[in-house]
Amino acid sequence: MRDATRRAKAGAQPNQSLIDGITVLQALAISTEPVGCRELARRVDLETTRVNRLLKTLTFLGIARQTSDRKYRPGSGMTVLAAQSLFASGLLRRALPALEELRRFGHTVAMGVLWRDNVSYLFHAPPKMRETDALGRIGLYPATRGGIGMALLASQDDLEIEETYAGREIPGYENLAALLTAVEGVRSAGYARLRVKDEREQHTVAITIGNPVYAAIGLSGWIPVAAMPDVLAALREAARQIRESGSERGPELMLEDPALDYRVAV
Repeated sequence: MRDATRRAKAGAQPNQSLIDGITVLQALAISTEPVGCRELARRVDLETTRVNRLLKTLTFLGIARQTSDRKYRPGSGMTVLAAQSLFASGLLRRALPALEELRRFGHTVAMGVLWRDNVSYLFHAPPKMRETDALGRIGLYPATRGGIGMALLASQDDLEIEETYAGREIPGYENLAALLTAVEGVRSAGYARLRVKDEREQHTVAITIGNPVYAAIGLSGWIPVAAMPDVLAALREAARQIRESGSERGPELMLEDPALDYRVAV
């Protein structure tokens, strides 16, 4: 598995300009306030002049826009890309019935996807919250801090995890070895169970969806060991429904224009 991962990465021929552009795009997307060029460059650890050129390009495309005080914030193009992506993949739309069914336990119900070392929650609904308020209400969250993130990390090869966290602090873990030990425990169990609050021993229990994995779902609340069989059975049934409601390869972006006839698995 590790050798296969190395070969895949060696043949990827990554374009650094594209990588930097997406890095700046992501940093802008998660900023809650307009951000200046210098500050954004500091956040992504890139040269200010390079970030400035990338921001100007994103502004030209309408993906970013400049405010009156020369700061930047997401433009309408970013909103369009987000909406098109969610609509085209169909993942959230297909998952909602199964996620709503999980709310019968009276716990927080969540679904998220992994982006590098963070989880992006597409759905996060505490008890009694309206379904519409649960959509995309939480930004990026450290993967190692949550059950959904740990379940998704466990679907990766150790080499991928090592490359993600090499030379960096790992939230919740002293070092990489400790994280890999915890990840191996998730793999062995087939699910993640993570204590998230001391009060009433709050836990998150999460499992992944798809083969290859493209998302994870979980329940968070007071989940004693005795309740685990019922919780896991419900999560696995929900994952089955989500998986079987779409393509066998997982959600896809399918463009109907014959001139753009390709599919990209999410």
